[in-house]
Amino acid sequence: MLDALSDKFEKILKKLRGQGVLTEQNITEALKDVRFALLEADVNFKIVKEFIDRVRQKAVGQEVLQSLTPGHQVVKVVWDELRAMMGHERAGLALSSMPPTILMMVGLQGAGKTTASGKLARLFKNQGKRVLLVAADPRRPAAGEQLSALGRDLGVEVHRADHIQASQMDVVRICRAGVERGRDQGFDLIILDTGGRLHIDDELMDELVAVKTAVSPHEVLLVADAMTGQDAVTMAGQFDQKVGVTGVILTKVEGDARGGAVLSIRAATGKPIKFLGVGEKLDALEPFHPDRMASRILGMGDVLSLIEKAQESITREQAEEAQKRLTSNTFTLEDFRTQLGQMSRMGSFEQILGMLPGGQKLKHAMELIKQFLSAKKLAKAMTGAGGRRQLAQLMRSM
Repeated sequence: MLDALSDKFEKILKKLRGQGVLTEQNITEALKDVRFALLEADVNFKIVKEFIDRVRQKAVGQEVLQSLTPGHQVVKVVWDELRAMMGHERAGLALSSMPPTILMMVGLQGAGKTTASGKLARLFKNQGKRVLLVAADPRRPAAGEQLSALGRDLGVEVHRADHIQASQMDVVRICRAGVERGRDQGFDLIILDTGGRLHIDDELMDELVAVKTAVSPHEVLLVADAMTGQDAVTMAGQFDQKVGVTGVILTKVEGDARGGAVLSIRAATGKPIKFLGVGEKLDALEPFHPDRMASRILGMGDVLSLIEKAQESITREQAEEAQKRLTSNTFTLEDFRTQLGQMSRMGSFEQILGMLPGGQKLKHAMELIKQFLSAKKLAKAMTGAGGRRQLAQLMRSM
C-alpha cells in the first residue's frame, strides 16, 4: 500500500531539492503534481484542496524561499502537513484505571472484525493482561466458531452463548453477560465482537446503540476495510454519527489499496486511526503513528517501527549470542535458519525494505534483478532443441 504514492512524492520532491533557488512558480508546478498524486491515491478532493492551500501558504514564505536549502524546507512543510492531516500524535487506546477495559468492535460484515478482535487479544495478552473475547453475533454461527478457534490458538477465554440460548437471547443480553463474567472473574480487557451487515441499516445501528448503552464501553472501535478507499471514510462518518466511535482500525492495508482512507479518514471524520491490520496472521497488527506514516510516504523510511519489530522478534540475548558465534567462526547453518525465522516474523522482505530510508529504490532494484534473472533463465531454456521447438510453436500460435 502507498508504494505508488510514495514513488510520485519522491520524484516530485527530488526535483525541488535539486534546485538551488525556488520561486513561487516552481512550488506551484510541484504542488500541481502533488495534487494529482493525492487524487489518484483516492484522497477526498476537499481534503486535497485544503492540504495544497496550507502547503502553498507555508512554502512560499520568506523563511523558505530565502533559506540556504529551500527544497529541503519544502519537504519539511509537506511532511508536517501530511502528519497533521493524519493526526499530530499517536492515538492510543483509553484503558480504564479500574479494570476491566471494555472494547466494542463495530463495522460491516467482511471488514475483519473477528480477526481484528483476535489480534487485539494477542497484543494485550503479550503485555501480561487477561483478555476475554465475547462472541456477540448470534445470527452468524460461523462468527462464534471463528472467535472460539482464535481463542484456542491464543490461549484466551471466549464467552459464547450456547446454540439453544443464542436463538432466544438478544445481543444486548449476551454482551451484558460477557461483561459481568469479565468483572466477576477479574479480566483486564473485554473485547465485544459484535455483528455486522453487508450495508448500513437502521436495525444494525439500533442494535449497536443498545449494546453501547447497556455496557458503556471505554472504546468503540470501527473496523474498516482499507481496500474500499473513500467508502471506508464515508462509512466511518455514518457509524460515528449514529453510534459514536472513538477510533478506527484499518484492515487489509497490506494489499494494493491506494491509501486514500489512511490519508483522509482523520481529516474527514475527526476520528483517529489507532491500528493498521497489515496481514492475515494474528501478529499482523501495527499501532498507527502519523509521523512515521508521513515519513514512509515521502520515502524517508520508518526506522523506529523497524526497530520495534526487531525487538519483538529477537531478544537482546539472542542477538548477542549470534554476534559471538559470528565473531568466533562458530556460526552454523542451524543458526542461519534460526535468523531467517526471526526475519520472517518481522514481516515480508518488501515490508522491511519499505521501512528503510530509500527503500523504494531498493524495491525497484530487486524487481529489476528478478526480471533479469527470469529473462536469463528463459533465454537459457530456449537454447536447447526442446526450447527451440517450444519457441517455434509459440510463434506459429501468434
